[in-house]
Amino acid sequence: MLVVNWMSTRLVGIEPEESMSQAIRLLKENHIGRLPVITKDGKLVGIVSDKDLKRAGASDATSLEVHELAYLLSRVKVKDIMTPKPVTAHIHDTIEEAALAMLEHKISGVPVVDDGGQVVAMLTQSDIFRALIALTGVTRGGIQFAMDLPDEPGTIKVAGDIIRKYGGRMVSILSTYDRVAEGRRKVYIRMKSVDRNNLMQIKEELSRVGVLLYILDSRERTKELISVGRATA
Repeated sequence: MLVVNWMSTRLVGIEPEESMSQAIRLLKENHIGRLPVITKDGKLVGIVSDKDLKRAGASDATSLEVHELAYLLSRVKVKDIMTPKPVTAHIHDTIEEAALAMLEHKISGVPVVDDGGQVVAMLTQSDIFRALIALTGVTRGGIQFAMDLPDEPGTIKVAGDIIRKYGGRMVSILSTYDRVAEGRRKVYIRMKSVDRNNLMQIKEELSRVGVLLYILDSRERTKELISVGRATA
């Protein structure tokens, strides 16, 4: 899943010589939280967020009259309050790589650049969430089977084949090695069209493959936790 397929296509930027008041206006009008600061020749030199603007005006705001505050906002330049050399993502980075960079730097959005270093878009937390939702297939409903499996070739296929035997159609498979014992992995399989009359039999057969953590049925906007297990260390 590449950044180019999930980034916000509408780019709203601002030049470094523009004023704080202009930056505030752009943020409000476009309902966004950050602006890439771009020179006339298209070079990215910084980023300014709503937090930067609030922080820049906070110390003076309480002691100024309204007209004085408006004057202050018109005089302070974006280049004076922006964060220089911002973290960026490349259009051909994966969504996972961009999300990791955002998490590590504790930021909620990054400018996206192309091969020529030109800013073409912004990638935000909302874009990451959209990608995650699409990846999990949660909007398609179905039943999620969560398992703690041995980290051995073929174990995921065996679990999937058991569910398919009872009419299941694959929606998504996710796995992780986090918070699991050495030599094991957690696997989350989402299936549609499962014959729910056979859930107890599916549960029994899956338990022979690994530790069944839970079966979560999302049906008609309700959720039913059918089974809860416990992983072994």
